[in-house]
Amino acid sequence: MTVRGEVRPGFEAVREAFGQVAAETSGGVGFSVFRRGEPVVSLCAGSASAGVAWTPDTRVVLFSGTKGIVATLVAMLTARGQLGPGERVARYWPEFAAAGKADVTVAQVLSHTVGLPYVDADVALTDNAGSALALATQHPLWTPGKRVAYHALTYGYLVTELIRRVTGQGVGALLHELLAAPHGLDLTLGTPPSVPVATLRRAPGYRISTFLQDDDRRRVVERMYRGLLDSTDTMNSPAYRGAELAAGSGVGTATSMARLYDLLLAGSLVPSPVLTLATRTWSEGIDAINDRPLHFGLGFELADPIGTYGPTGADPGAFGHSGAGGGRHGAWPGRGVSFSFTTNELQAEDVDTRAAVLLAALHEAA
Repeated sequence: MTVRGEVRPGFEAVREAFGQVAAETSGGVGFSVFRRGEPVVSLCAGSASAGVAWTPDTRVVLFSGTKGIVATLVAMLTARGQLGPGERVARYWPEFAAAGKADVTVAQVLSHTVGLPYVDADVALTDNAGSALALATQHPLWTPGKRVAYHALTYGYLVTELIRRVTGQGVGALLHELLAAPHGLDLTLGTPPSVPVATLRRAPGYRISTFLQDDDRRRVVERMYRGLLDSTDTMNSPAYRGAELAAGSGVGTATSMARLYDLLLAGSLVPSPVLTLATRTWSEGIDAINDRPLHFGLGFELADPIGTYGPTGADPGAFGHSGAGGGRHGAWPGRGVSFSFTTNELQAEDVDTRAAVLLAALHEAA
């Protein structure tokens, strides 16, 4: 597979590693890196869809990479004094106090400890308002704050409703207003059918929750994801891409995602104390449902024992958010480096080494 793009002197090993990654992907891949405001890596290979080459402008569904964008928006609202991590959710959303949730904090929602990993009611996957209404009346599976478990989709419903309550806006409109338009970022939430997006595909044997061996909790996972990743028909549908799902339907380019984290490091989006607050440890441990090691700030993933954000020593202060099937987006604050790996071929976590290979090469170069 032909590698296209450029790297700055000193990053040649990253290009070599990217060639290896491209060879292990039957779809398309992109990798973008910024260092202190300057682009140092912009590489792509493969195809976005039949007959269409992957370019630096190729947009792709970001899946849970969207959570990092939304965490940025929450940090911006925190900096404006509109949303407080330590405040009770019910202060902004009174109905949420039902079913023993009166003391749940915004931070518990953002750090995946609230105990609402799935929607109990029969509500459409793309129905933000209906899902938020159902979650407001739902009992948590555990005492909020006592356990950590990834809230794959419900994170989005909960945060979307919080944002709507404090701003009066949908999260997609806020993304456009605060990030995309003023900073020239090709990022959307609620993407119209007219916008070209890479066609997603599943690698043979693709599956989720590869750390999990328990059949009972596997059924909980199935309730969490609601079949979203079982078929390319759903994830490639205009309805899914058009939904403003703050947990996973964002669309963007590798360049824009890397630039987003570069802007965060530069202090262009939120003051340093607010970013420090958002990227310190708020929850950590083994996922109570998935058995995977977790480490969260306020909506951001943090460096973990399995090297999600690079090899040992890359940057203990790393933060960002990964996405289903292999996407990896984030920053190494100690080095002033931000990065984004995008792909349209979903590979299972226990066999997918693509982002790890790239971050290892970047670690040596940067």
